Amino acid sequence: MPRVTNGSVDGIQVEDVRIVVVMVGLPARGKSLIAQKIVRYLSWLSIYAKAFNVGSYRRQDNPAPNAEFFSTGNTQGEQLRKAAAEAAVADMIEWFENEGGVVAVLDATNSTKERRRWIAQKCDERGYEAMFVESVCDHEEIILGNILEVKTTSPDYKDMDPETAVLDFKKRITHYEAIYETITETDLTYVKLINVGSQVIINRIQDYLQSRIVYFLMNLHIKPRSIWLSRHGESEFNLSGRIGGDADLSARGRAYAQKLPELIRESIGDRKITLWTSTLKRTIQTAEHLPYPKLQWKGLDELDAGVCDGLTYKEIEEKYPEDFKARDDDKYNYRYRGGESYRDVVTRLEPIIMEMERNENIMVVTHQAVIRCIYAYFMNVPQDRSPWMEIPLHTVIKLTPKAYHTEEERFFANIPAVSTFRAKHTSAKMEGEVQPELVKTEGDVQVENS
Repeated sequence: MPRVTNGSVDGIQVEDVRIVVVMVGLPARGKSLIAQKIVRYLSWLSIYAKAFNVGSYRRQDNPAPNAEFFSTGNTQGEQLRKAAAEAAVADMIEWFENEGGVVAVLDATNSTKERRRWIAQKCDERGYEAMFVESVCDHEEIILGNILEVKTTSPDYKDMDPETAVLDFKKRITHYEAIYETITETDLTYVKLINVGSQVIINRIQDYLQSRIVYFLMNLHIKPRSIWLSRHGESEFNLSGRIGGDADLSARGRAYAQKLPELIRESIGDRKITLWTSTLKRTIQTAEHLPYPKLQWKGLDELDAGVCDGLTYKEIEEKYPEDFKARDDDKYNYRYRGGESYRDVVTRLEPIIMEMERNENIMVVTHQAVIRCIYAYFMNVPQDRSPWMEIPLHTVIKLTPKAYHTEEERFFANIPAVSTFRAKHTSAKMEGEVQPELVKTEGDVQVENS
């Protein structure tokens, strides 16, 4: 097997490891959501991961099957489902061998011991580590919530009447229940998540990267929830084009703080949320009018600019021209002298991400670089692109994780503020000290692709 350099987790180099995370569970148990979360988490840590959803392969031959397709008596359906699993595994092997993959997530029910043994044998033949993750749930409220989620987001039920979709999906679950075998194979490496992680059973975990995946899984829940992100209001340093520091809000920043409760009330409604800020004055001042329990996190402080703290980009370019160029060339990995890189910020944010996964509804008031890293996690933005995302002031971003994607909404305060966005390879001398005022725009985050 060729040598594969996979990157590092927590500063520990992970090499020559190929792991297949095999999802197990009845339909409507959150398997696809968990699979996507695993891929997103590992990619965020710069570990090359990819999900292979067997349903997407099956849909190539049968794009909208009814429940009877999954009946144990449907021989043709059984053959098509097996062929889909074989195609997914074949593509997974090609990905490992030709693209340098590190962690593959095989997303399917894998509901029988026979199917799991076949997968384990395929992995063993090629020296891959098979790690089974079973989601077990008997809470009717959670199952019903997942059914409603699937009927609105699954490609199987596109354009179908919602009530018809729910009834059909319940019948599909019944067919799977007739043959389902929970994991009892003691020779397999597995994690069993029971009732949204209220109980976790672990068996034969083998190495550091598997342990990191287990740690992540133990902090997950699959209940519906949202995350609200906002930068602090415009600060005095923003007005003068200076980075870092611990400045107070400007007059317009204070106006944003006063409007923020009204801005998010329509989105949050009566839901209970917890509000997190950094320890810096501008985030604390921005959140002071919000009527929610507040918690300050040092880990949410802005990226440490080291010797460049308090300087403008023009001053940085004049004083440290080589550093200025080096940061443009590789902004994610560049570390300010005596300060941090975006990669460093991701490392210190990991415990906070774990808390965000463990909790239900969270609002975070923090800083541009920090929001870029959090947003990249939830929206699966490649790390080399994340430092170039435009995160405007005086805007609330609402993220709602779903089984197959994360929904995004933006709420604009309509209070002018300077733009602190600087495009890649743009001279600060050409831009000037302060950029023009932000104009409210609709649509997705703009990403600098140059």
